[in-house]
Amino acid sequence: MVKNTTSRTPVRPAQIPAHELVYQQLREQILFGEMAPGQAVTIQGLTASLGAGMTPVREAIRRLISEGALVFQGNRRVSVPRLRAEDAEQIIFVRKTVERELSRRAVKNISTADIDRLAAIDTALDHAISSGDIAGYLRGNYQFHSTLYAFADAPVMAEIADRLWLRFGPSLRVVCGWFGTQSLPDRHKDILIALRSGDADAVANALVQDIAQGMEKVAAVLAEDN
Repeated sequence: MVKNTTSRTPVRPAQIPAHELVYQQLREQILFGEMAPGQAVTIQGLTASLGAGMTPVREAIRRLISEGALVFQGNRRVSVPRLRAEDAEQIIFVRKTVERELSRRAVKNISTADIDRLAAIDTALDHAISSGDIAGYLRGNYQFHSTLYAFADAPVMAEIADRLWLRFGPSLRVVCGWFGTQSLPDRHKDILIALRSGDADAVANALVQDIAQGMEKVAAVLAEDN
């Protein structure tokens, strides 16, 4: 396996422009379900909760609307769109296609140290599952996948995958609220074993099973709501 020796200096919050920082903060609230599907919030309310000016908040909202993560409700209100059962079916198809390929491509670039880092993320995720820490589960699950996909060196596909997570993330939070974290075990151990053996096909197959396991529960909850 090829060693990834690239070193990047972490960007401090002070170096991030205000509009980008607000965008990232609001995006995380949506991604991890802190804003529930259908929950309307005012632009003024977001400005107060984020401690930001009106201009960067409006810019963040504009970007998130273009990404399908927010919808404009009128009267200066926005909300996270409700995911329909038919939307989930499409997301499952695209996720299996795009994320499968990302995981395959990651195998050739990932090092033993990188796999150890993924294993540490998964250990923290296991603790979140066993302790019923919904926020920890959602963040750890996303971190595991996004970290793995970063090694694919395929930015176009990685962006598609990230936008899909933004679309189903709020509904995954609803699933955790219904069933608890222990109803959402993962196939990360299988992915890690396959990564250590350098078997790209096994990594991709385990990844697809992991997607199916979580998204089928999302689809089931949406079917009940619809």
